[in-house]
Amino acid sequence: MEGLGAYGGGKAGGAFDPITFVQRPQVILRAVCWLFAIVVFGCISSQGWQYNQPLKKEVCLYNGDSNACNYGVGISVIAFIAAMGFIIGEYLFEQMSSVKTRKHYVLGDLGFSGFWAFLYFVGFWYLASQWGKAPEPMGGYGVNNVQAAITFCFFSVFTWAGCAFFAFQRFRQGADAAFATNYETDTSMPAAYPSYPGGPETEQQYQEPPFSGGAMNQRGPGDFQAPAY
Repeated sequence: MEGLGAYGGGKAGGAFDPITFVQRPQVILRAVCWLFAIVVFGCISSQGWQYNQPLKKEVCLYNGDSNACNYGVGISVIAFIAAMGFIIGEYLFEQMSSVKTRKHYVLGDLGFSGFWAFLYFVGFWYLASQWGKAPEPMGGYGVNNVQAAITFCFFSVFTWAGCAFFAFQRFRQGADAAFATNYETDTSMPAAYPSYPGGPETEQQYQEPPFSGGAMNQRGPGDFQAPAY
């Protein structure tokens, strides 16, 4: 692709265009991942717990399973931090002059994004399963928040999977560029080389010895002849 450097990024040292940067699919998806992470851990943290009077403690609304609440908050907080980190990484990616550094970044992006898409899938299944077994909270407390957390866990599966897909495309671009045979299209090289001294053409040009009885020994009557001593 014209104007792009290694692994699908811009050429190092180029001018930074903020409008083009925010319109890139990777940046947009990271921002969406960041927003969904806020929704999930915000909903669970604010109204995912309810104080149980008989037990004298707060109980997770996901069927009283505190691990479900902690899991949803944990993966979302890490996703929130990681999304911000990758947005910064997208900016620094344009400044990376080393192809090896870009490769490590792309592989890290691919591995983390794919793994977090899997964790969000597990989180969606886990929270939805526990919520289906949970009794109705008193007064309908936190129902909307709990359901919103489940919904945005489901959406986050696709956003993080999309990030992994774009990272995989970058990796393929970098791998194809590494094995490209650009020299095959180089037209500056001569199509054929002259024959080496002593080759067939040279032998044809020097078939007759230069001092044999040829045209050089045939002198006219007015030619100068060296005197013999």
